Amino acid sequence: MIHSKCPKCHVGNVFEGKVYSLRKQHMNEVCPHCGVKYEVEPGYFYAAMYVSYALSVAEIVSVSVAIAILTGSESPWFYLGGLAVTILVFAPFNFRYARLILLHFLTPKISYEPRYELALEISEKDKEAQGNKKN
Repeated sequence: MIHSKCPKCHVGNVFEGKVYSLRKQHMNEVCPHCGVKYEVEPGYFYAAMYVSYALSVAEIVSVSVAIAILTGSESPWFYLGGLAVTILVFAPFNFRYARLILLHFLTPKISYEPRYELALEISEKDKEAQGNKKN
């Protein structure tokens, strides 16, 4: 999940590109390796909003406590500024990982199948063996 891999095969990428880039984050509709469709039903990723909310709350509470401990400030503007920056900085992270958490842990219709990873390992070993024969 950390590497944004497919929940079924753990080989194909769920997202194209990096979390923080100047391009818009694009999620693949299907896995490029095993072909599983990520959006199980229409509107499926609306549930990711709840996961994103939980991530945001955890980040905001952590930053608030850190501000209180490190600065000891009682100014509400100081906290609001810090929290606004936190929300903006973590927005791309929350978007991506809320969907990945939903796919990997909260989707009973998609489960891990090790045969895809085994097939990839076998094909890589075959390519390596053919490369060694040529040398």
